[in-house]
Amino acid sequence: MAAFILGASKSGIKGIGIIIILVLAFVFGEKASTGILLPMLVVADILAVVYYNRHARWHYIFKLLPWMVIGVLVGVWIGNDISELLFKRIMAVIIVLSVGIMFYNENKKSTNVPKSKLFSGTMGFLAGFATMIGNLAGPIANIYFLAVRFPKNEFIGTVAWLFFIVNVFKLPFHIFIWKTVNVETLVLNSVLIPSVVIGFFVGVSIVKLISNVNYRRFILIVTAIGGLIMLFR
Repeated sequence: MAAFILGASKSGIKGIGIIIILVLAFVFGEKASTGILLPMLVVADILAVVYYNRHARWHYIFKLLPWMVIGVLVGVWIGNDISELLFKRIMAVIIVLSVGIMFYNENKKSTNVPKSKLFSGTMGFLAGFATMIGNLAGPIANIYFLAVRFPKNEFIGTVAWLFFIVNVFKLPFHIFIWKTVNVETLVLNSVLIPSVVIGFFVGVSIVKLISNVNYRRFILIVTAIGGLIMLFR
């Protein structure tokens, strides 16, 4: 089920990724689940990159990527020292507050797009750190790209390339330092990847039916629910 949902989330149904994290963490434990999930993320990223490649906005990728790399490196460094429960609760509070701000911006009908380097740098660093610690960057990326008011396909294509690059960058750290990716987990991945592929193409069909306005509202609502689940889990 988690692998199918992963495929659907990478097709553009953003916000449901928190379900994958919760399911795999329950079955395998928080840290071990990050290594099990990562190769499947890379496969799903490849599908998304191939399908939505023409919609990517590289200016925003280059703006966020350096900060995300720094966040990943910091996550590698302190990943064994910070309490996972404390981290997830802090992130949950950030996510819920950020979604509240986004609801406010949606309702005031402002056309101003956040352009400050502080905003992009902060969101990039948080996303990089969160993706290394627990693959929790999705809600943060959702909030950032909604803030800059991307249309649906540009949103999906840009996020696809950004996370493909970052997830490939994370692999060596999971293999050689945390040792959460190994032969045993890769065998498990080989069994689950067909569900990822099926979920992706089912998700593509669903995304085509969602308008830009409803798509933005759907992401905000599901992301807020995911943040609350993280907070009270």
